Order: sequence, then C-alpha cells, then structure tokens
Amino acid sequence: MRMLIMKYILGLWMILVLLGAFLYAPSAMGLGHLSRIIIFHVPLAWAGVLAYLVSMIHSISYLRKGLYTSDQKAAVNAEIGLIFTVLATITGAIFARYTWGMYWNWDPRQTSIFVLLLIYCAYFVLRSAVEEDDKRARLASVFSIFAFISVPFLVFIIPRVYATLHPDPIISVESGFQMDPKMFQVFLASLVGFTGIYAWIANLSSRYLLLKSKLEGDIDNV
Repeated sequence: MRMLIMKYILGLWMILVLLGAFLYAPSAMGLGHLSRIIIFHVPLAWAGVLAYLVSMIHSISYLRKGLYTSDQKAAVNAEIGLIFTVLATITGAIFARYTWGMYWNWDPRQTSIFVLLLIYCAYFVLRSAVEEDDKRARLASVFSIFAFISVPFLVFIIPRVYATLHPDPIISVESGFQMDPKMFQVFLASLVGFTGIYAWIANLSSRYLLLKSKLEGDIDNV
C-alpha cells in the first residue's frame, strides 16, 4: 500500500512539474522553449550520480559484511545510474543540436560523460565475465568504489577546468543566479521529483532482491 501511495504521489508531482515547465516557467532569453530541457537534463544527471553513490555504498557494505544482497543492490543501483546517465546524455545532445548545430561535438562535458558511461559499462562487462559468485562480487565491489571516485571529477571538475560551450544556467561567478525565479522553482521541483523516482525504483528493486533471496533460501533448505 505504501508503495502504491508513493507511486501516485510521484506521478502527480511529475505531472505538476511538466505543467510547470511548459505553462508556468518562462523560456530563457535567446534559447526560447529549448531552455526548458534544462529542467529535466540536470535532474536526470543528478539522479544518475546519486545512484552511483548508493552503488558504491552497497559495494563497501559487501566488502565489509559479505552479504549477497549488498552486491546485488550495488549492481542494481549502477544499472539505474547508467539509465539516468544515458537519458541525461540524450537530453544534452538534443540541446546541443539546436544550440551548437550538431548532436555531438566532443565538448569537454560531452567527452567526460562519455568516459563515465564507458566506465560503468565496463563494470557490467566485468560482472558478466566472472562466473564465480564470490569472486565476481569482490571484483565488482572494488571496481564500483574506484568508478565512483571518478564521478566527481568527470561530472563536476573536469568540465569546468576546460573551456566549454556548455552553459551553466543556474550559478555564475560573475552574476550569481542566472535562471528565472519561476523556472528555478520548477527546476527544484523536478530535482525532487527525479530523486523520488530514483528512490522508488531502487526501493522496488531492493524488495524484489529480498524476495528473490528468501525464495532461493527456501529452495536451498529443501
């Protein structure tokens, strides 16, 4: 029942975000309606980073306690993070197409996100390449920890070290907040909404893994 209520609340919240994005928030000067993609692009990237963080936490938990479910939760959260990152990359490419004239031009932010995708794809390649459960879990956990160490550099630091065409629509050192207050309100609502969507998906996955673990335990005991 609680999950059902959460689903309806999230659905209503995201409907309000969509309405706010297109009916309440004004478009940015010079970008027109294209600026509304920022309301979804940045929260998608944030949800991906959050999922990678939780994946690392579960990986550390596995190395400390050796629980099978911790390894599975780490893998599930890495997968969720990869999905959100791909969606963020797609929305960013759409923005690039109509501002820079092409979907992909190896801008520092596009390059860094591509490297991040490769790292987490390699995580799943590693998992599929090792057949022994314990060995796979240990190697994947270590890889997950080192993979997340790269996340702050690839998402927040490296793209800001090099010159980039990518706009920073929220904060600027020279002029402070750049986003219209109404758009910023909707942006924050979207950030909360996508965080909630991530939490809901992760919770569903955790419940499934718990049920699966219990069923496998019952089979083992027969």
